[in-house]
Amino acid sequence: MATSAAQQGTVSAPSEFQLGGRVLAAALLGTACGASPLPFNVLPLVMGPIHAEYGWDFAQISVGMTIFGTSACLLAPFIGGLADRIGVRTVALWSLLAFGLVFGSFYFVPGTLAGWYGFWLLLGVIGIGSTPVTWSRAVSMWFTRHRGLALGMMLLGTSLAAIVVPQIANRAIAVGGWRLAFPAVALLPLLLALPVTYLWFREPRPGEVAAAALTADGEVEGLTLAQAVRGYRFWMLIGSIILVSIAYGGAHIHMAQIVALHGFTAATGASVLGIVALGILAGRVLVGLLFDRVWAPGVAFASMLLPAVACSLLMGTGNSLQMLMTGAFLLGFAAGAESDVIAFLTARYFGMRHYGRIYGMLYMPFGIGSGISPILYGAVRDRTGSYDAMLIAAIFMFAAGGAMLLTLGRYPNLGDQRGHQTV
Repeated sequence: MATSAAQQGTVSAPSEFQLGGRVLAAALLGTACGASPLPFNVLPLVMGPIHAEYGWDFAQISVGMTIFGTSACLLAPFIGGLADRIGVRTVALWSLLAFGLVFGSFYFVPGTLAGWYGFWLLLGVIGIGSTPVTWSRAVSMWFTRHRGLALGMMLLGTSLAAIVVPQIANRAIAVGGWRLAFPAVALLPLLLALPVTYLWFREPRPGEVAAAALTADGEVEGLTLAQAVRGYRFWMLIGSIILVSIAYGGAHIHMAQIVALHGFTAATGASVLGIVALGILAGRVLVGLLFDRVWAPGVAFASMLLPAVACSLLMGTGNSLQMLMTGAFLLGFAAGAESDVIAFLTARYFGMRHYGRIYGMLYMPFGIGSGISPILYGAVRDRTGSYDAMLIAAIFMFAAGGAMLLTLGRYPNLGDQRGHQTV
């Protein structure tokens, strides 16, 4: 009878997904409706109408995204550290509320570049807490054995946003012009993500933390930020993130314009953005599964080679729609893998003790690179009439960024607190 009871206890032990399923669902929805995907999926569709109305060139319009990304990423270590101290729930709730209100207020943006840039600056300052900097900390605390899959599922939120948001924005533009796209999309964080986050999102209580995430004396394992920056791995990750984010960010923002140069309509451009989203979705699910089973840097390197093919398919002005869709899918697949890389490798190589602050530091080059990239793509378009030169450069940046991850070596034993200084 005792054996039977023990067996029953083993069988009935709740899985990570049973314990953290609601938190994961809230994080997925929060990611989908946060500052990470929404601006990137609205700006591509309003760039053309803004250019037509005000005569601003594409590089000038793209500077808004650069200001947004730079201001947000500079605050990422602070917000990550704040989440470490006061908890992710409080940070996530207030950030979602502020982000939704400010994004919706873009309806009132003045018709000057100074006003346009000012709105993006404000959005970056208040929006960073609604990005994976916050959501991934809670998910990584709830999941250890299936962390790669869980983070991949959480980041599917950006894929869902890329599928749904362009359609919402495109219809809003058709009804009321480009300004209406912003408040229409802002309803998502305010009416959808915020209530679910309030009900379901939280970090595990002390007794709910997985044993694998704790040291021998019961403390959460991991390095401090000072210890992390003294190791070469931190800087190799920084370099890889910079290269990949510069290669990818502008390609996504300018995707609708790339499609237009091939002779297709704005509606087709929105559909191609949906294909990018499907690629991101596939990349996150497959890569997340592989991260739990295979050495993650090797998986990431293979994934970063796919955009070489993607960029070649997007070049020129006369490719078929099928070729463009294939390129968009492969580009999205690589983007999905890169987002998984930052969250997963932060947890595996640096631990959870100061995850928010370290992740925030690694998110900083991601934000800067993603912000600079649209300007580079726009400047190349303005000067040459096409994106080909930038797409060629992106091929080499994707390959180099992936190769840098191969230097990270085996996962360290972060449970040994005595080894922190040498990891």
